[in-house]
Amino acid sequence: MSSDPANSDTGAKRVIFHGRVQGVGFRATTQSIASRFAVTGYVRNQADGTVELIAAGSCSEIDRFLSSIRDRFSANLTNVEEGNVTPAESFEQFEIRR
Repeated sequence: MSSDPANSDTGAKRVIFHGRVQGVGFRATTQSIASRFAVTGYVRNQADGTVELIAAGSCSEIDRFLSSIRDRFSANLTNVEEGNVTPAESFEQFEIRR
């Protein structure tokens, strides 16, 4: 095992949720779910009807967080696009952006 900080288990993901995700409490519920995990970032509606989420933290926490969102909204989701990102800012909490 390496103790090199470059190999640390932290990262960030950008996720786009498609489906019935606006006007159904998606952002508020996502923020509530985030409070159960050690993640920071934001969730916001997009003009095209999707919801964008940026989550930062340990890779395992991010994965569990996203899994919880998928489980909660499985009936609403038609597609989920997910990719690793380097955020342009650092986050202190997980928030709803408008």
